Amino acid sequence: MTDNTNIPDQLALALLSRQIRAEIIETSYKSEAMHLGGCLSCVDILVALYFGCMSVHPEDAGWPDRDRFILSKGHAALALYTVLAHRGFYPCEQIDTFNKDRSQYTEHPVWKNIPGIDATSGSLGHGLGIGSGMALAAKISGKPYRTFVLMSDGECDEGSVWESALFAPAHNLGNLVVIIDYNKWQACGRSNEIMNLSPLMQKFSAFGWTAYEVDGHNIGAMMTLFRSVLPSQERPVAIIAHTLKGRGVSFMEDDNNWHYRIPTADEVQKAHQELGFP
Repeated sequence: MTDNTNIPDQLALALLSRQIRAEIIETSYKSEAMHLGGCLSCVDILVALYFGCMSVHPEDAGWPDRDRFILSKGHAALALYTVLAHRGFYPCEQIDTFNKDRSQYTEHPVWKNIPGIDATSGSLGHGLGIGSGMALAAKISGKPYRTFVLMSDGECDEGSVWESALFAPAHNLGNLVVIIDYNKWQACGRSNEIMNLSPLMQKFSAFGWTAYEVDGHNIGAMMTLFRSVLPSQERPVAIIAHTLKGRGVSFMEDDNNWHYRIPTADEVQKAHQELGFP
């Protein structure tokens, strides 16, 4: 479903993911912005979507038949901005203004501010409802696009998520895909200790979704799964992507301190060395 006829191979995309992680960490340091752990956990998901699945035209970001994407976990905006830049929506240098006064590149994405942003997000638990509305609009109007929603596992604490989870199968929204970045953490602790989320796949299945589990860092497996979703399907699709918070940097991985911590200059250098981008 992607317009990119020359899809990079998995090794090239894995290298791109490491580069994007290095850039995210450096931007976090320069902009004094938080939420590094959740940005790093979803990079591979975003790369698989934008480089191996979604039908988009970076030179025409408002193309009416494009696939829609909602970053419901809006605090990971820096990851989305960086992926969109590498996909060609705007020059990478523009992200240097991230989190600066009067910058369009805010800590949470804002619709119409930046090419490629389909919805304002940041208040957790709303993305799936917005995505359900977009998917229903496509179905009513006979449009071919799919809607993808990337959520955090912590969002699944919200009642609005499960209201939308009931709504989508009731309206046969087979053109809707939700991906849960299941890194097992939220701001204040382990996700399954704060609320009993497990088993997520079986819960979505019980609500009438076609549900899958996938390694959220296996780009090839995710591309295969994402590209198998066709707008003509009747049941919405839920993909539980098992990820690691802080993925790619040993001293950040599975450490929830990086939900709010900002790296030092030395930590940026160490992270770049580990990622192969000194």
